[in-house]
Amino acid sequence: MTVFQGKGVYGAVAIGKASIFSRGGADVRRESIDDPAKELERVEAAKALAVEQLEAIHDKALKEVGEANAEIFEIHIMMLDDEDYNDSIRNIIETQKVNAEYAVAVTSDNFAEMFASMDDAYMQARSADVKDISNRLIACMSEGGSGSSESGEKMIVCADDLAPSETVSLDKDKVLAFVTAFGSSNSHTAILARNMNIPAVIGAGEEFLKSISDGDMLIVDGHTGEIYVDPDEDTVKRYTEKQEADAKKKQLLQELKGKENITLDGTKINVYANIGGVASIGSVLANDAGGIGLFRSEFLYLESEDYPTEEQQFTAYRKVLESMAGKKVIIRTLDIGADKQIDYFKLDKEDNPALGFRAIRICLTRPEIFRTQLRALYRASAFGNLGIMFPMITSVSEVKKCLAMCEEVKKELQSDGIKYSEDTEIGIMIETPAAAVISDKLAPLVDFFSVGTNDLTQYTLACDRQNAKLESFVDTHHEAVLRLIEMSAKNAHVNGAWIGICGELGADLTLTETFLRMGIDELSVSPPYVLPLREKIRSIDLKQG
Repeated sequence: MTVFQGKGVYGAVAIGKASIFSRGGADVRRESIDDPAKELERVEAAKALAVEQLEAIHDKALKEVGEANAEIFEIHIMMLDDEDYNDSIRNIIETQKVNAEYAVAVTSDNFAEMFASMDDAYMQARSADVKDISNRLIACMSEGGSGSSESGEKMIVCADDLAPSETVSLDKDKVLAFVTAFGSSNSHTAILARNMNIPAVIGAGEEFLKSISDGDMLIVDGHTGEIYVDPDEDTVKRYTEKQEADAKKKQLLQELKGKENITLDGTKINVYANIGGVASIGSVLANDAGGIGLFRSEFLYLESEDYPTEEQQFTAYRKVLESMAGKKVIIRTLDIGADKQIDYFKLDKEDNPALGFRAIRICLTRPEIFRTQLRALYRASAFGNLGIMFPMITSVSEVKKCLAMCEEVKKELQSDGIKYSEDTEIGIMIETPAAAVISDKLAPLVDFFSVGTNDLTQYTLACDRQNAKLESFVDTHHEAVLRLIEMSAKNAHVNGAWIGICGELGADLTLTETFLRMGIDELSVSPPYVLPLREKIRSIDLKQG
C-alpha cells in the first residue's frame, strides 16, 4: 500500500478502481502541405464543431453547477474568435505551409506562455484556457476526438490536471471521484468539483501518476486529501465504515429541514444562500435556506453580449423575489473588474486589477449603468423582500453617493407612478480593511453589513486569491482578519445595523462558534452547506465558555 497526499476539495470518500484520463490522439507533428486554403477551411470547420461542443458543455454545466460556474465556457467560445489567436494560426499555415494541427499547437504554446508570464493572476489563468480550447480544436480536426477511457463501471478518474470543460464533460454516473497530480484549490476544476458533489483531491504530485495503472484499487479521501494505492484490508474496512458514516450523516441532515437555526441557549441565526443566477433558486429551496444572502447580479452582465436593459434586469430580479415568497433576497450591485472582465465595458488593462477599477468604482464613475440597475432593483422591490448591497466600499463618501443615487431613482419612479417598496434595506460589503476600520462611521448610514471574507482576507494579508503559489501564505483564520470582522460586528450593533458573512468562511464550521460569539447575525453559504451549518449552530451553547 502506498499513500499520497494532495488537497481535498470536496469532502467525501470514494473506493474503486483507477482510470487514467486520456485525451486521445497522438502528439501533433509538423507536416508540409501544398494547399493552405484547405487547412484554413479545416480550422474553420473545427471551430464550428468546437463551438457546438462548448455550447453543449455550457448547457450541461448550467444544470449541474449553476450559471456562475458555467460562465467559463462562454469565455472559451469567445476566445475561439479572438482575432490575435486566429491571426497567428492563419499566419503559421500560410507562411510556413504546415498542417492546421501544428499551427494550432504552436499558437497554443506561444499564447499560453505569454499569459503564464504575466503578473496579473486573471491573465495567468487564461493560459490554461488557451490550452483547453486549442486541444479541443486539434481533437475536432482529428479522428477519435478527445474522450477519456470508457468503462461500464464507476471509476476514479486520475489525470495530470483537468480543464474545466473536461471536468464538466465527465459522466457523473460513471465517476466515483477524481484525482489530479497538479492544480490549485482556487482553480475552476476545484470549484466545479465542489459544485458537482464529486469527491476530489488535487495536487497529488507527479509521482502519483507514475505509480498507478488502469484498474489499480484506490481510496480517495476528499476530507483529508489522502489517496491510498492498493490499500490493505484494514484500510478498506476503515474507509468503508467512514463512507457509511458520511451517508448516515447526509441522511440525518435531511431531517433538519424545517428546523430553526437556533443555538442551545436560544439565539436565532439566519442562514441564507449565495447564488449566481435565477437558475439556482431551486437549489436554495431544496436545501431549505432562509433566504438569499448574496445574489451576484454581475452574472446578468457576464451572460449578455451588451449592457442588460432595465427591463431585462427587472424581470430577473422580480423572478427571484417572487420565487422566494417573502423571504429576504439580498442583491449585490454590479461587481465586475479584477478577475471578472466583460468585453463591452471596454475596461483598460491594469497592472493590478484587484486594486483597480472595479465594483462600486465603476458604478459611481458610470452613473448611467448604475442608475439602470437601481431602477430595475427598486421596481422589483414591490414583489418581495429586497435588500440592496454595495460592494468594494472603502469610504463614507462612496456610501453617501450610493444613497443619493438611490434617492434620485426613487423620486423618478414616484414621478412615473411606478411602485417600489419603502422597506428595501440598504447594506454594504465589508471586504476591505478600510471599510472594517471605519465601520463605526459606515454603520449609521446603512441597515446592514455583509462581510466578504474572500476579499477581506486577500487585502488584509496582501495575498492575491487567484495565485496558487500563495496558498501556503493565506491563513483564512488569521487573527487580523478575525479582528476586523469582530470590529465590524461591534460597530454594526452599536449603531443599530445587523451583520452577516457571505464569504467562504461562512461555511467553515470550525469558525461558526467564533462568529456567533462575535455577534454575527446571519451566515450566507453555498446551498449544499445550509444544512451542515444548521446542524452546527444547533449544537452551540453561547452561554457556556
